[in-house]
Amino acid sequence: MNELWCGFFITILTGLSPSSLHQKVPNYDIKEMTVPEINYTGETDIKKVPELLEAQASLHSIDLINWKEYPYRPEVHFRIGHANEQIWIVFNVREDHVLALRTATNSPTHKDSCVEFFIDPKQDGNYYNFEFNAIGTTHLGYGPDRGERKFIDPDKIESLIQTRSSLGSEPFEERNGEQEWQLTVIIPAEIFMHSQPLSLSGLKARANFYKCGDDTTRPHFLTWNPVGAPRPDYHQPDYFGKLVFE
Repeated sequence: MNELWCGFFITILTGLSPSSLHQKVPNYDIKEMTVPEINYTGETDIKKVPELLEAQASLHSIDLINWKEYPYRPEVHFRIGHANEQIWIVFNVREDHVLALRTATNSPTHKDSCVEFFIDPKQDGNYYNFEFNAIGTTHLGYGPDRGERKFIDPDKIESLIQTRSSLGSEPFEERNGEQEWQLTVIIPAEIFMHSQPLSLSGLKARANFYKCGDDTTRPHFLTWNPVGAPRPDYHQPDYFGKLVFE
């Protein structure tokens, strides 16, 4: 069958032009979130961040199942705000299996119980993937897609990013039965070293939030904004939502 007739039958059977079948899924369900500026001055105390965010920032959920092969849905919520040129995030997780083996910066934390924050601060197609396991070990890269990631210097990550977990900082094998944990993260604007100068006040960015656990007893892949990829893949900037910083 020649190309002309093939295109004709595709149009009749699907109602779509042949070219439209090769286009990406439209971003018709892009979420938008306001990131409040937290009323706080002075040096940040990470222990105070959860209380401050609870009082001044909205609660959001990471609860979308985009891939039916992975139906398990832990309960995951987060709050986000900014102050003193820092992004503050508190993740609260309830799940049946918690794993935290990785302790080295930029190790594959996604294999543990992991929460993630991907952000394109300049909306130029280049994004940072912050991936934190349940004890706060951090993986951070930069680039335009999965295949072109550049690790951020581990020394910079360890000196600039602060994490605090309710589970402590020591690694452990999988703990089974209902588990709850909280992770607080402070991300300074300075860590976005490929996007300077960068001011958080008034910033408009693209981002998504994730929960995963590749090596846990029940692997799962949850998102805040929908992802239209055919299989689990968080490196999908076309499906990032919108963040508007006050």
